[in-house]
Amino acid sequence: MLNFAVFLDESNALRVRFVLEHGRVVKFIVQLECRFDNSPDWVPVIRYDTAHGFAHCDRLHPYKPVVKTKLETKDYNEALTVTLDDLADNWSKYRRRYEKWLRKK
Repeated sequence: MLNFAVFLDESNALRVRFVLEHGRVVKFIVQLECRFDNSPDWVPVIRYDTAHGFAHCDRLHPYKPVVKTKLETKDYNEALTVTLDDLADNWSKYRRRYEKWLRKK
């Protein structure tokens, strides 16, 4: 299993784990984690993974159940690429959305 973090800045990071077999991704998890209000704790904000036997996105909410959306990709290699591209392009939007939800407590 390959396991690493990509720090986007001091309060935002991508945690990446995946398993390759013969050059093919057989499972993965990529999660945007953020720190809020000077807390030292990392909070998962959005997660893509292959748990439950299919590639999907878990939109995490501080006060509501997880919203799961299936990824329509041909295989886990493509799903991992789509995931990394989405989080690279949209991590700040996902963070802002989560911050908005936190304020609505």
